[in-house]
Amino acid sequence: MFADSSVVVLLAVGGYLIGSLSFAVIVSRVMGLDDPRTYGSQNPGATNVLRSGNKKAAIATLLFDALKGYFPVLLVKLYGPAFGLDDQAVALVAISAFIGHLWPVFFAFKGGKGVATAAGVLFGVEPLLGAAVMGTWLLMAVVFRYSSLAALSASLLAPAYYLMGNQVVWPMSEAELLAVMVMSALLLMRHKDNIQRLVSGQESKIGAKKEAPAEETDAQA
Repeated sequence: MFADSSVVVLLAVGGYLIGSLSFAVIVSRVMGLDDPRTYGSQNPGATNVLRSGNKKAAIATLLFDALKGYFPVLLVKLYGPAFGLDDQAVALVAISAFIGHLWPVFFAFKGGKGVATAAGVLFGVEPLLGAAVMGTWLLMAVVFRYSSLAALSASLLAPAYYLMGNQVVWPMSEAELLAVMVMSALLLMRHKDNIQRLVSGQESKIGAKKEAPAEETDAQA
């Protein structure tokens, strides 16, 4: 798997630090917007940035949060074998980047919910897997207009999609499957409040304007 323990540390720390870049906050600062941690759901993610009314900022947040999950995984997947790194290294970087987004060291360990970053990771692991999961998210979001419901549906189906593609679309890796399952579990955990609001009919829909922070939660990035 790894040449030595220093490679493990480098991959884990590198992935985590990249994941710790909270682009919802960074993009908002650059574009002169309010800190997304101060309004709406207070979640530093694209859905909450959209509540500011600035669609460009929300799209930029979504894109950069996805790319910070995509590129570290893709780089290890493409160039890792030349350095003796295999699928376990890919899984390690994937989880590290994702955890960095959830608990970012640069932002007092208060991060987003991980949907966009998880999508980027999945595209890096297997592009068709990422496409299937993103397609699920988009379908649910368009039909029901709940970002949280779309995220929950996509995260629940991600491990199933990976298993279904085994030996049909891609060779399955137990390490990568474990990484996908861990991300799905963490996504569900981060959405526990959303689940309660969905059940009670109090969850806000995509595109809702920013309000006082106490009443809303969202499910993006």
